Amino acid sequence: MLYAILCYNDEASVGAWSKAEEDKVMEALWAVQEPYVQAARMGPVARLMPTTTATTLRKNGDEPIVLDGPFAETKEQLLGFYVVDCDDLDGALKLARDLAKANPGLGSYEIRPVLTIRDGTLKL
Repeated sequence: MLYAILCYNDEASVGAWSKAEEDKVMEALWAVQEPYVQAARMGPVARLMPTTTATTLRKNGDEPIVLDGPFAETKEQLLGFYVVDCDDLDGALKLARDLAKANPGLGSYEIRPVLTIRDGTLKL
């Protein structure tokens, strides 16, 4: 069974790290990840770009609306994510619209550029 581990932290604090602090944290994270990499059990490791780069497609009846920013309501929880290669934001929004049509009920899709930290060795 695969798991996604979504890491939450204070974006401003992490963004304020010096290069030395970032390097120290990444070194510690690599050490934790390495046994999983060696066992071919590590999938992609990615850091989401800042929330200021987010776009949300909110289902609102038949025609979803697009909002700048991560505007999911607190009654909604992050249930999973897709990693997809699109040419631009419009391509990602097209996929999000298609997913919204296929998924019953209300909800939100936050679209955010991803900075890949490690591609991983897990082959799906």
